Amino acid sequence: MKLALIGVGQAGGKVVDALIDYDRRTRSGYIVDAIAVNTARADLMGLKFVRKDHQVLVGTSRVKGHGVGADNELGAEVTAEDVGDILSIVDDLPVHEIDAFLVVAGLGGGTGSGGAPVVARELKHIYTEPVYGLGILPARNEGGIYTLNAARSLQTFVNEVDNLILFDNEAWRRTGESLESGYSDINTELARRLGILFSAGETDGSSVVAESVVDASEIINTLASGGISTIGYASAELDRPKKGFLARLSNGSHVTEDDGESMNRITSLVRRAALGRLTLPCEIAGTERGLVVVAGPPDVLSRRGIERARTWLEEETGTMEIRGGDYPVESNYVAAVTLLSGVYDVPRVKELQAVAIETQRDMLAKRQSSAASLEELVDTGDDRLEPLF
Repeated sequence: MKLALIGVGQAGGKVVDALIDYDRRTRSGYIVDAIAVNTARADLMGLKFVRKDHQVLVGTSRVKGHGVGADNELGAEVTAEDVGDILSIVDDLPVHEIDAFLVVAGLGGGTGSGGAPVVARELKHIYTEPVYGLGILPARNEGGIYTLNAARSLQTFVNEVDNLILFDNEAWRRTGESLESGYSDINTELARRLGILFSAGETDGSSVVAESVVDASEIINTLASGGISTIGYASAELDRPKKGFLARLSNGSHVTEDDGESMNRITSLVRRAALGRLTLPCEIAGTERGLVVVAGPPDVLSRRGIERARTWLEEETGTMEIRGGDYPVESNYVAAVTLLSGVYDVPRVKELQAVAIETQRDMLAKRQSSAASLEELVDTGDDRLEPLF
């Protein structure tokens, strides 16, 4: 599947940078091109892999390149005002090669949470290709204003895209790690999952072709449920000489050792991927649609194992719409990726909304109290002082 990436805000730009880096290192080939959008000039300067002429600084007339200070209403306003600058670059992309757009943003800040829904809305108005979102939820300790931003952005973003993939920082941050290390690990996890998922059906003619190909239509049909999606991943190391991680397989025949060990390994990996560390923890029962991709050397990709894993996932989710297949690559690992689309039993989202409502209530009460306190402070009481105007 071929994607055009648009990273909005600081987190969105960094995630897109990480995805491009992974795509190049593994030669996955699923990223056609990428754009970064920001209101802060310094954030754009920190990007390594997004082309300079594809970096768009918006809102300069309002914020002078200094960012919007976590004000996502302002982020939405300035992005809407300058959205033409973004679309002019999109117009130059080889859209005929693109299967879908992916708009990436951290939902806790100002530019990304406010601007990403605006960009998605404009893309859907102009192009027929699907527009997906990738949203990063803030951790609990990042503060009330970021939680409020995320809840409001989520409510807007999910209605402007064809499907919103969520990644919850709270589920992935480890105690005691630095911010830089934490976000780097998160970006790596996202890059690995998306890399395997979206590049699964790609071939340059020299690679072994999968027995059950996962092409763009399989992913598009899975995400067509709309709503919110989550991605799981699990891997197991093979007892063989290392030949590089998930590099493409050179010429050779696709011979599968469909034995009990391979079958059990695959079914176990898919279970771990679906029930383990999802990008957004949730109850998988009630999921509308799902997709399973198993990647690894072709001789250990058991067709019976993949079929059995799909059947298990159908039973666990309660839906018959579970697609899947294999992705033959030369590697010392076997990896399983599960895409669960249309998930609704998500306690973290409800928690986020509850905290956001309380934060919004507290902020309003504080503003009212501050206004009254200021009036009391400057009031002389005897009307002897007159203001200048």
